[in-house]
Amino acid sequence: MSENAFDTGLSERVAAMTDACTRCGKCVAACPSIEPAGLAAADPVAVISGVVDILRGGDGIEQSRQWADSCMLSGACIEACDYGVNPRFLLAMTRVAMTKSAKDPAARRSESIAAFRKHQHTVSVMSRLQLDADQLARLGQYARGAARPADDREPDFIFYTGCNVLKNPHIPLLALDIMDAIGISYRVLGGPSHCCGSVHLHAADTETMGRVANYAIEDMARSTSKQVIAWCPSCFVHFTEETLPVVEKQTGTAPFDMTPFMRFLFDRIDDIKPRLRTPVPMRVALHKHPGVAGAMEAAEALLRAVPGIEIVDLQQPAIGLQSIMVGALPTYKRDLQQRELEAAQAAGIDTLVTVYHSDHRELCAHERDWPFRILNILEIVGTSMGLHEEDIYKRLKLMQDADAIVADCSDLVAQHKLNIEEARSVVAKAMLADQPLPLRGPPSN
Repeated sequence: MSENAFDTGLSERVAAMTDACTRCGKCVAACPSIEPAGLAAADPVAVISGVVDILRGGDGIEQSRQWADSCMLSGACIEACDYGVNPRFLLAMTRVAMTKSAKDPAARRSESIAAFRKHQHTVSVMSRLQLDADQLARLGQYARGAARPADDREPDFIFYTGCNVLKNPHIPLLALDIMDAIGISYRVLGGPSHCCGSVHLHAADTETMGRVANYAIEDMARSTSKQVIAWCPSCFVHFTEETLPVVEKQTGTAPFDMTPFMRFLFDRIDDIKPRLRTPVPMRVALHKHPGVAGAMEAAEALLRAVPGIEIVDLQQPAIGLQSIMVGALPTYKRDLQQRELEAAQAAGIDTLVTVYHSDHRELCAHERDWPFRILNILEIVGTSMGLHEEDIYKRLKLMQDADAIVADCSDLVAQHKLNIEEARSVVAKAMLADQPLPLRGPPSN
């Protein structure tokens, strides 16, 4: 599919959905962003009507623009709609429309390319500070020019990692370990070479987004199983709500079915349970984001299947698609994280359990300052199954010193021929500065 064809298809999808919208305002009323964004007094009907106006080329009203900018992708709006409209998709396209009205195509393309190159460099450096060449290859990441091994087998599934989870490589490695243990065959795709296109969407460069996303889709569709397991919730939403529907509309067929990894594991819980042999005696609380329907329920069911686990409900709000999306309202996000940590301490839990990679990156260093551990759910499931991958990211981040971190990774810096100054800069910006809620104080000796 050409870039122009994709852009046209995306516009047609927007038009069809705005035609179907009755502007009843239920999506606005249901949205958890409304109050923290200061829009509690706004008229829901006027807000959604303004969104439709923006998508049809108008200016809308200021409250509509604020609502679009404060979207945390919680998905509550989708459940609230009685007419099959996806307001989360409309808000994404509203942000695109606002950017397109403010910047010419050349500026958007330039910003899109610059953002992607920065993203690509960051993911590459962060993953190479933690993994050797063989481990990277297992996650589908190869050195430039390296030949990929031939494999004539048809895998049961494509496992699509997305990009940013490669900064926390113990998580996707554990996902592969678990699939190996239950006899699932797969081929791994992901990383910047198979980007979902969301970086370009954020810059409103929908033409490049279509080209990039289509490349990934075509590669995923080459499996005869036509089944893709998606780790990243952002990629899952981007593909299933913004990209695949356009492809299906224009080609007349869905190239594959995509399933979030938590739901995939839950569907195979009967295969997993017999392998949960080692008790893991812990009082845990689950850090939740409900943006992918059924994912948190699946995660909780998996935890309950682990012998020895006791789940404590901290009675905290579950909001957003994943932690990074809650950053649309940064003050609110910091407050949510602070309250959750305080509630976890008051409840006397042993472990705060993350699901998604951005949640884990932002929260893991707080383990230094609070009387409980912060683990990813796959670490707990893996422990019970006799599987282990070191959380190198957390170990490094707890150092809180870019020079010390790069020195600790000196062998891998040399192996991958990384520039030391560039590596130090990436660590400072992409690891140590990735701390929305500041740590309590300097590290203890």
